[in-house]
Amino acid sequence: MNEAVRNPAKPTNGPIIEIENLSISFFTRKGEIPAVMDFSCTVMPGEAMGIVGESGCGKSTVSLGIMRDLSNIGKIVGGKIKFQGKDMGELSDEELRAIRGNKIAMIYQEPMASLNPAMKVGQQLMEVPLIHDKVSKDEAYKRALEMVRAVKLPDPERMMRSYPHQLSGGQQQRIVIAMALLSKPALLLLDEPTTALDVTVEAGIVDLVKGLGEKFGTSMIFVSHNLGLILETCDRITVMYSGEAVETGKIKDVFDRMRHPYTQGLFRSIPLPGADKNSRPLISIPGQLPLPHERPKGCNFG
Repeated sequence: MNEAVRNPAKPTNGPIIEIENLSISFFTRKGEIPAVMDFSCTVMPGEAMGIVGESGCGKSTVSLGIMRDLSNIGKIVGGKIKFQGKDMGELSDEELRAIRGNKIAMIYQEPMASLNPAMKVGQQLMEVPLIHDKVSKDEAYKRALEMVRAVKLPDPERMMRSYPHQLSGGQQQRIVIAMALLSKPALLLLDEPTTALDVTVEAGIVDLVKGLGEKFGTSMIFVSHNLGLILETCDRITVMYSGEAVETGKIKDVFDRMRHPYTQGLFRSIPLPGADKNSRPLISIPGQLPLPHERPKGCNFG
């Protein structure tokens, strides 16, 4: 039996993660700047949730808030994040470290930001089971090699001996995905993981993530401005605008019955998979996303 898939994330009856009225602000010399306001969503075991919106809407800040990886000026100012029923705000630093990278893993949009250029790929992969599972070096190498095979990289042994700069962007991202899944996380956060890749490589990464999520039973939160990618990958969707969740629900329900005018504008402005570009002209959304410190009263989209 494949060692890398021997212990998938343990199933649970309740939600993997519950975010209740989350508010995150950044404190600068000009004062408090709200980045996320009253954001709520729930992700069940094995479910993929997509968070979609324009650049600057706060979707990446939500994922960093889950990881408690905000900068020195960022702070959660309201709401709760419960992971497997535990309020993460009540956990000690030691308990948070045990969860981060182990039960919750994150994949960033730039793979080289997650890889050490001075270390071989195999060494970096082996660190995960060595640190989290306290296994021997031989066992760590075996698990790392099996995961490299699982992410469908050619010549796994050569990949293990390579340095990150010797790999293509798509290969680097597959290594980062392997590294994230080696700890058998219950929740995988993906922050624009295909932005730096070309279209053909992006399709392969999306199929890979979707297949591995199903294979390992891992819940996912997929952050992206690419609505077509979210529609193909996720079970549920949350649409964000200017720091707020304006619409959420199952993909089909939101697609069939869009209630918020921003969601309607977003779907009309983006080419969707399988759509006839001649019968469905694209329509741009009028206006601009308001700056965090210049939001209007009432609805930000109004």
